Amino acid sequence: MNIRAKILGGASPANERILQEKKRKGADLDSLDSLIEREEARTIHSRFEDRHRLLDENVSIRSGGTARSVQLVNLSGGGAMVSGDARLQLWDKVELNLGENGTVECAVRWVRGDRFGLEFAHETRIDCGADEQAAVLREIIRRSFPDVEFEADDEPEEQHSGPDGRGNRRHPLVWSGLLHHDYQSTPVRLRNISSTGTLIECREYLTVGSEPLLELGPDVSISSTVAWALGDQAGLRFNAPFDLHDLARTRPNVAGSNWEPPAYLEGAESSSGDHWGRMSLGQLRNELEGFLKR
Repeated sequence: MNIRAKILGGASPANERILQEKKRKGADLDSLDSLIEREEARTIHSRFEDRHRLLDENVSIRSGGTARSVQLVNLSGGGAMVSGDARLQLWDKVELNLGENGTVECAVRWVRGDRFGLEFAHETRIDCGADEQAAVLREIIRRSFPDVEFEADDEPEEQHSGPDGRGNRRHPLVWSGLLHHDYQSTPVRLRNISSTGTLIECREYLTVGSEPLLELGPDVSISSTVAWALGDQAGLRFNAPFDLHDLARTRPNVAGSNWEPPAYLEGAESSSGDHWGRMSLGQLRNELEGFLKR
């Protein structure tokens, strides 16, 4: 049976009610807000919230070139709580590794004893070499944002000598998509993507070993296998190498600063998102033009 055709080609009256129950209310592939904003009312003991309280899940974090094993206590809504001898301070930037294709950059939002609240980077990390990434980003801006104008950059050049490299300023682009699985379609957000796989945020349960279809747009669909799933994060392994230049055939959103943290990050140090050092699209265009002329 062609699952994608079953989903996109319509459902029989007998199946229509089931599909409607699975559809996330308010989710919209073209709207970033529908993927990352949380409803104001939370049900603490709901099935979804229980799913994010984790026990005996050990993961690793990397800070300053040193990797440490920590316990993953909670994971949802673009953030995580970890516990361990990590020796982190407020606003430190760290990499949290959840599994295969599961590395996400984070900022420390609060520190309470041996527990740390981590906020995930907002943009989708593109994992490849600097030259390839610059070429991909320039093509994306040309095709998806043709009207963006060059923007003056007041930052010293040495602070961002490469496009989106670690320690440099960051692009503001966020990719979302639809995951076709279990006879339903679920909006997902991409935390990172490489030629071999992606880390997604997904509000539905995913079964390890299942083979969903990830659709990034009308012209880009990727067959994948669920490598692991924790909380609302999951690692997908692509069944064939993905050409990152195909991202230019999709339209990303631009990350904003209106992120609403999960409950366990509320009360943390307030942030407008500026601490991430993201460039505007105009600044990114300047950066790419200068980088590719070197």
